[in-house]
Amino acid sequence: MLIRKNVSVAIATLFVLLGGSSCSKFQKIIKNEDWKFRYNAAIEYYEKKGDYYRAGVLLEDLVPIIRGTPEAEKAQFYWAYCYYKQGQYETSAAEFKKFHDTYNRSKFAEEALYMHCYSLYMSSPPIHLDQANTITAIDAFQDFINRYPNSSYAQQAAGAITTLRAKLETKAFKNAKLYQQLERYKAAVIAYDNFQKDFPDSRYQEEAAFRRIEAQYELAQNSYIDKKRERFTEVVKIYQAFVDKYPKSIFLRQAENIFDNTQRQLKNVASVEATMQKEREKAEKTAQK
Repeated sequence: MLIRKNVSVAIATLFVLLGGSSCSKFQKIIKNEDWKFRYNAAIEYYEKKGDYYRAGVLLEDLVPIIRGTPEAEKAQFYWAYCYYKQGQYETSAAEFKKFHDTYNRSKFAEEALYMHCYSLYMSSPPIHLDQANTITAIDAFQDFINRYPNSSYAQQAAGAITTLRAKLETKAFKNAKLYQQLERYKAAVIAYDNFQKDFPDSRYQEEAAFRRIEAQYELAQNSYIDKKRERFTEVVKIYQAFVDKYPKSIFLRQAENIFDNTQRQLKNVASVEATMQKEREKAEKTAQK
């Protein structure tokens, strides 16, 4: 046990010494006044060692200094990649875009613009969060395809757009369902309507169409009497459009039940309206006497 413990201590000590040696060497590189020496070290860290942190530290200091030199282009391109490799996607998106705008004739320009888009793609948040970055990424990929329609990255860009739009589609549908669950029926009806317009090819189209009938029915049922006829009539209209489009829908039976209930509700509304009209007429006659 003592031997094993001593071996472990020796290994740990060796790692500390090696780490200290590595840090000491890196500090010496940073302090070296010859920028070409630091540049070559940065390229070595990037290309041979895959040490994107140290390469990035050196390049961040070098890029402003060597602007206008033959080395500047590669330095700035690698610098953007250093951020990407470390998962700092919003920063890498900005740096790749800056590179493309600065060196738009570079052999790296096309790749840089694609990586700008892909960095935005990687920064797209989970569905439950705000999707502003997702929309920005879609627009960026579309701009890339417009600029480089024959690019080797064009197919990947189109695939990324499809994936991002699917995320927006799912979020929009879930938001509409959430409004319905929270009994915010008017908001749900509008959200389902917008969803159907915005995502006509969605796999959720059929369910969204049915849920819109549900939400419209609940809205009508919970309305004041002066709004009921109009809103129940809208249920009938939406139902008829649903049946025409999805005659074999898995939601058909439920939709038919809502339609039957709506017909009964419209008869009740007509009866109440007739009674109210008679009372108004009676009150007017009484007032004239």
